[in-house]
Amino acid sequence: MKTLKPMFWRALPFIVAYVVVLALISAGVINDYIFAIIVTICINIILAASLNLVTGFTGQFSLGHAGFMALGAYTCALITMHFDSVFGFALGILGGAVVSALVGALVGLPTLRLRGDYLAIATLGMAEIIRVILLNLGITNGAAGLSGIPQYADWNWVFGLTAVTLIVLWNYIRSSHGRRAIAVREDEIAAEAIGINTTAVKVQAFTIGAFFAGIGGGLYATYFYVIKPDQFGFLKSIDILVIVVLGGLGSLSGTVVAAIVLALVSTVLADFSDIRMIIYSLILVLIMIFRPGGLMGSKEITDTVLGKVFRRKEAKA
Repeated sequence: MKTLKPMFWRALPFIVAYVVVLALISAGVINDYIFAIIVTICINIILAASLNLVTGFTGQFSLGHAGFMALGAYTCALITMHFDSVFGFALGILGGAVVSALVGALVGLPTLRLRGDYLAIATLGMAEIIRVILLNLGITNGAAGLSGIPQYADWNWVFGLTAVTLIVLWNYIRSSHGRRAIAVREDEIAAEAIGINTTAVKVQAFTIGAFFAGIGGGLYATYFYVIKPDQFGFLKSIDILVIVVLGGLGSLSGTVVAAIVLALVSTVLADFSDIRMIIYSLILVLIMIFRPGGLMGSKEITDTVLGKVFRRKEAKA
């Protein structure tokens, strides 16, 4: 009983978010347009949190996350179109994540021996190779992409997969494996000196990041039911990286906050299509000038006043 109460307080924000959105959907307050924005936020959270594991917590600069998202999206779409059922959708999400993770491990083994800009160029090249392969394969329907993908991604699936991603990554970062990843980020030579296999640590983080990027891609494919290779180009990787940097490298809470803020900014500026990107860029520049470390820096929400309140509740429990 003593261990259940602290778990309840930790799960409370997730429960509140799920119930509030579900109630608003049932009441008709959240229409299809608003729900599409919420789904986009959740997919961006999954993608950015998984990239934050690689870039923010392990210190490896990757520009190829859109490639893993594409693999997850196409794998999930093909499986779901073949097995048009909830089981097929679940199998597609899992299949997309596994395919992305396998490719991530295969690509990570040779490329993660590189550092800095060289690694960024290598991962960018990997994403472009994936996009070009998808563009030329018959099964992926080339440049026309896939359409008519069955839509099974409702609020339960979207919220569940987002929550699972954050919980798994949160616990991984606080495990011994996560501590090794942070040690590699802080000083790779020192980490090697104390016996850490830095290549294995980087490949492990890269593979886990690719796994969850595949889940994000699968959700994208099954909710928006049309995918094309051009949707997973270089700019998509930059969009994900912007969320990570804006939220704060090494902060999962910051990633969630940044994904919500950027989605709201884009939505508000949708009525000003001519100057939307100018205002959007100016907002990003101003935020980075006044908050160069990102909105949350390397801190989590548990390090703030809100976190202290929750810890008091847990202690009393």
